[in-house]
Amino acid sequence: MKNIFKSLALATVALVSFSNSSFAQATATATASATIITPITIVKTVDMNFGNVAVSATIAGTAVLAPAGTRTTGGAGGVTLPATTGTVAAASFTVSGHGGYTYAITLPVSCTITDGATHNMTVDNFTSSPSATGTLSAGGTETLNVGATLNVAAGQASGLYTNATGVPVTVNYN
Repeated sequence: MKNIFKSLALATVALVSFSNSSFAQATATATASATIITPITIVKTVDMNFGNVAVSATIAGTAVLAPAGTRTTGGAGGVTLPATTGTVAAASFTVSGHGGYTYAITLPVSCTITDGATHNMTVDNFTSSPSATGTLSAGGTETLNVGATLNVAAGQASGLYTNATGVPVTVNYN
């Protein structure tokens, strides 16, 4: 009987010590969530075209195409813009994504256009509207227009100059 009381006493002490340690712990839970937004995309709608450009035989010059699609000469002479303009257009893109979000715009530094033979011209000083960052409309789209400067050498050979690799414009969410 003495052993039974000892066993009961030890069991009681063990039970009390277990119950005290269970009151020293607490548990809480949190939920995990994520919002998947519409991926940002960019699609070209219009190619860049400087139109018809006349060049001096002795002086180099530039033609500047604004994102609005207007063009001017760089002011150093060497290039004139004839009355028969040809097709003049800034590059145009449709940016799509999650409505109201902002995005960063990365323009190329330069590209080379060629007549398919040995004659080249450099296109650089790219500008855009909007510039640097844009904001998608509530519907999730915005038009991005890109202009640049065409560098024409003195006596540049006549012909159609193009760029086979295109002009890369990159957008990403801010």
